[in-house]
Amino acid sequence: MPNDLHSRRKFLMRASALASTLVLGGCDDVSQDPTWRKVLFSAEKLTYRAQRALQSRTSLAREYPASDISPHFRPNGSTDPDDPEYRKAAANGFADWQLRVDGLVEHPSNLSLAELRALPSRTQITRHDCVEGWSCIGKWTGARLAALLDQVKLKPNAKFIVFHCADAMELSFNGPINYYESIDLTDAYHPQTILAYAMNDQPLPVPYGAPLRLRVERQLGYKMAKYVMRIEAVETLAGIWDGNGGYWEDRGYEWYAGI
Repeated sequence: MPNDLHSRRKFLMRASALASTLVLGGCDDVSQDPTWRKVLFSAEKLTYRAQRALQSRTSLAREYPASDISPHFRPNGSTDPDDPEYRKAAANGFADWQLRVDGLVEHPSNLSLAELRALPSRTQITRHDCVEGWSCIGKWTGARLAALLDQVKLKPNAKFIVFHCADAMELSFNGPINYYESIDLTDAYHPQTILAYAMNDQPLPVPYGAPLRLRVERQLGYKMAKYVMRIEAVETLAGIWDGNGGYWEDRGYEWYAGI
């Protein structure tokens, strides 16, 4: 079984890399073709259903000994957001920073880093697999997302958790489009899904998502949103930008990047 999972991980990374190359490398005509997109989305749904059917909801991604931690962990994506609110918080060491939690919750909240650190936490040494084909191993400590969701109490119709971030990816007519990502409740309540505020026993550095980033260890790297500013519980992803559940998903990536 471990060999099967390893082979599937490699296949998914290669397939996702190919899809992203087609979309981002000038093959928009192909990626937007209705027949092509139907095939991609059908395959994604099949993968999602098969993974959920065959894999335990609490099965863990592999964890590693401290001796395997990468000497240099490559910072993916944005490394220094220029969002004014974020810059102001960073200049003050995030002392006044707060995470907003709202949407379909009974108790909308604003939580400081100290309050997040007071929640039940988890430390794990795991491998980050990027869709570009590289991997690094790091040690992460953070609040369990499940504990946070239990505290704010999800409403019965909540089905997805959306992460709104500080890093602007591009400009639109309505202003910057900041990174956004989402997961379902199965991944949200998974034991290894944490809101990391520390990396390798140090406060999370800015290039890696300070002050808070998502770690959802059974997914590829682009699902692990950095610079999380707001968490929203929703019933459907239809109202989140183009409705595919994430910034890269709206540009051709799979929403379910399970490995």
